[in-house]
Amino acid sequence: MTDTHPKSGQWGHEDPPVDPDRGNGHDHVSGHGHGPGADHDHDHTTGVKGFVLSIFRPHSHDAADSVDSALEASAEGIRAVKTSLVALGVTACAQLIVVLITGSVALLADTIHNFSDALTAIPLWIAFILSRRAPNRRYTYGYGRAEDLAGVFIVAMIALSSTLAAYESIRRLIDPQPITRAWVVLVAGLIGFAGNEFVALYRIRVGNKIGSAALVADGLHARTDGFTSLAVVVGAIGVMVGFPLADPIVGLLITVAILVVLRGASRDIYRRLMDAVDPDLVDAAEAALREVPGVRSVDSVRLRWIGHRMRVETTLTVDNTLGVVQAHAIADEAQHQLIHRVPRLDDATVHVNPSPQPGVDHHAATGHHRAPTPEDTA
Repeated sequence: MTDTHPKSGQWGHEDPPVDPDRGNGHDHVSGHGHGPGADHDHDHTTGVKGFVLSIFRPHSHDAADSVDSALEASAEGIRAVKTSLVALGVTACAQLIVVLITGSVALLADTIHNFSDALTAIPLWIAFILSRRAPNRRYTYGYGRAEDLAGVFIVAMIALSSTLAAYESIRRLIDPQPITRAWVVLVAGLIGFAGNEFVALYRIRVGNKIGSAALVADGLHARTDGFTSLAVVVGAIGVMVGFPLADPIVGLLITVAILVVLRGASRDIYRRLMDAVDPDLVDAAEAALREVPGVRSVDSVRLRWIGHRMRVETTLTVDNTLGVVQAHAIADEAQHQLIHRVPRLDDATVHVNPSPQPGVDHHAATGHHRAPTPEDTA
């Protein structure tokens, strides 16, 4: 089934034009909606294990989030990026001051690392700005995908962090390096851990709130950097108690922790790029549509994320005796229900089919072009 009418983003709040040649019983309508939510799983692990897993794989019950528009969500994402950029910059500057005072070469690498990590927020900042641009004739869905592309870059940076951590730890095991002024290293490591964990908590909280997988991934990136600084702290303590190999050993353990974070972040970004959604969102959309008076059946429902906003395309069957105006009213109410029941809905396209009639094929011209739906392959 095809939809030739423009989306409501092009027609404002008015109904799209109706083609009189389509005949009775067919109507297409699209519109904007908003609501809280993001894809999530409902299998929770409790106890100590659940707490540890929540550190590596942050979870959000998006249905409890406040309602926000696409522009408000993008603005909040930009504020989060700006704030975290400043926080990481201050953290790196504080470490740099310690390096200049003590002349400790051991701290220099971690300081440079934190400066470079602060700059990784810039691609995400650019993506949030781009996502606010209106669709055009080339980018008809807008620029929300820029956010997902920034997420790919962030995942690559997490992978690089794990590689560098593993390399440095193995190198120090093979060729141990003495750590001087261990107490200074300890203080600088604590500064780095505190700064990165603050940024991680803030980015993850805002990312979950606005439904941005890329911002959550960036928060996880900051957390991996905090782990690296924590390894410096543990290594310094090991030196102070007479066990210098504690530094590389803890570094290898941190590498494993970073790999766990990398797996979760990669999975989330991959799912966004592949248009994966939480099946519970599909269930919620179908339930809302079935409650609309006049809907005989819900033939198909497709959802996708574009950045931190959602789009829905659905096909409904109504009585074949209805006129265009009546069919449009049903479609409009279906759109209205989706706005209120589907989290962070940015756009909804509703296609209405007439109920089957003996000897009549309502899709004779396009039936052989129709792509299989999930219901066809179930």
